[in-house]
Amino acid sequence: MKVVDILRVKGGTLFTVSPDEPLKESLAIMAERDIGSLVVMEHGELVGMLTFREVIQAVVKNGGEVGATIVRTVMDDHPLTCTPETEIDEVRRMMLGRHARYMPVMNGRTLMGVISFYDVAKAVVDSQDFENRMLKAYIRDWPVEENAAEPEPKL
Repeated sequence: MKVVDILRVKGGTLFTVSPDEPLKESLAIMAERDIGSLVVMEHGELVGMLTFREVIQAVVKNGGEVGATIVRTVMDDHPLTCTPETEIDEVRRMMLGRHARYMPVMNGRTLMGVISFYDVAKAVVDSQDFENRMLKAYIRDWPVEENAAEPEPKL
């Protein structure tokens, strides 16, 4: 299974923010849309990722206030990315290795979407459930040899 399979199911809705936008406005978007991340774009290019992790760190650092903080000062400016052709097992390893909960999907320099650790976990579980059902169906329909049920007569 590949990232493109997750994107196909998830759909193409993207939420982005400018690096010079006030953090307060970005938080309002995240709360309104019930999302945990925003892709930071500048001049059509991916320049960072803003997640609740960066927001919490910024608020704590600023004494519990958002204040006049702008996105650029708190965003992850080197986010982990993948391509639509990246295998899901590789994405899991990458996300676990960096403790990343969100990953932009890039096709060259074009943003294709964002996948979350939840999306990856759900895809893996759905795939395993499907495989499990297929194996159970195969075992249930296992062909039985005609003579296998009858013991051979003793002479």
